[in-house]
Amino acid sequence: MLPIGKTTKQGKRSITANELVYAADALCTNLYHIVYTGLHLDLWGILERLDAGEIVIGDGGFVFGLEKRGYVKAGPWTPEATVEHPEAVRQLHREFLRAGSNVLQTFTFYASEDKLENRGNYVAEKISCQKVNEAACDIAREVANQGDALVAGGVSQTPSYLSCKDKAVVKAAFQKQLDVFMKKNVDFLIAEYFEHVEEAVWAVEVLKESGKPVAATMCIGPEGDMHGVTPGQCAVQLVKAGASIVGVNCHFDPDTCLETVKLMKEGLQAAKLKAHLMSQPLAFHTPDCGKQGFIDLPEFPFGLEPRIVTRWDIQKYARKAYDLGIRYIGGCCGFEPYHIRAIAEELAPERGFLPEASEKHGSWGDSLSMHTKPWVRARARKEYWENLKPASGRPYCPSMSKPDGWGVTKGARELMQQKEATSEQQLKELFQKQKF
Repeated sequence: MLPIGKTTKQGKRSITANELVYAADALCTNLYHIVYTGLHLDLWGILERLDAGEIVIGDGGFVFGLEKRGYVKAGPWTPEATVEHPEAVRQLHREFLRAGSNVLQTFTFYASEDKLENRGNYVAEKISCQKVNEAACDIAREVANQGDALVAGGVSQTPSYLSCKDKAVVKAAFQKQLDVFMKKNVDFLIAEYFEHVEEAVWAVEVLKESGKPVAATMCIGPEGDMHGVTPGQCAVQLVKAGASIVGVNCHFDPDTCLETVKLMKEGLQAAKLKAHLMSQPLAFHTPDCGKQGFIDLPEFPFGLEPRIVTRWDIQKYARKAYDLGIRYIGGCCGFEPYHIRAIAEELAPERGFLPEASEKHGSWGDSLSMHTKPWVRARARKEYWENLKPASGRPYCPSMSKPDGWGVTKGARELMQQKEATSEQQLKELFQKQKF
């Protein structure tokens, strides 16, 4: 049995004889795995870990997770909870850390100033962009120091870009967040959730000026970005801009995201460029998505629960990602701590240990051997859960939906952003356009 990873109050994992034996016998691929079992791990940054072959496990979905818990408003999806409800953000970080995450992203998704004042949002005026980002950095660092985790400062796509503002204006929004990340000394930077590679490149260019490692992920599928740039071309542009890690996040399910990363990998190989690969998909099944991803589905955002992937789906995803050569593996919207634990458990043989959260979770359901009912005890095996075809329990519901597919992207009138709240007339026009 693999050892359970522990953390001390000082933030370093305690070492056991079992871990040393396992590292020497089963892994012993390079010096890093010895380092990982307790020696000077704090000296290793994201690129050192990836270069040495470590599997880096990301965290999960904060905006969806905290919306369900009552701390984020659906619609703006902005992270003012870092100031208004820091205990909620802190707790979710802790749960991801315990589940196996060794990167904690600052909860700064949609935390650019233009987003915090978009469509009547009060956050920029009443709290401020700086305070939201500073609080996010402080909380992530506090929790990361309780274990073996790096802190990544993140930026995402902006209303300014979608409204056709010029390059300098968009870059200034990223720079304002970067100034906070540098002040708080995050370990590395992520440009995530970009539908247009042009804007993603601008973000990478800004972040790269910090001198810290930069990762870049796009919320695209196999068809490419919203302007028709292929995944392979997107990856090439991001690496040339300075990203050391590239991949995808959000908008699509695990299988679709892996297909997209595979295309990115092929594009980089054709261009003779090297970069580490990263995948942080949705925790929803989305085989019926169009180019825009799950936000086109009629169930978005309040009816997606029937599409949630199981922990066993995620174990399969983790193995496929690893076999594809991806070494930064995490999740995005819908990913809860138990999904992250599934990644850590599936890849425990390669990593040499299990996460703390596995103390209460048997491998592939083997803890069900303790159940009182014999037919449930019979489910205490991998073969059962690996081959299960879960039912939705909704006899009159279809298995798939028809995406809205409005085809709206940068420059379209309906996508132009504004500081004022959406008016009744604007809503009326949208209601008339929508078809059930």
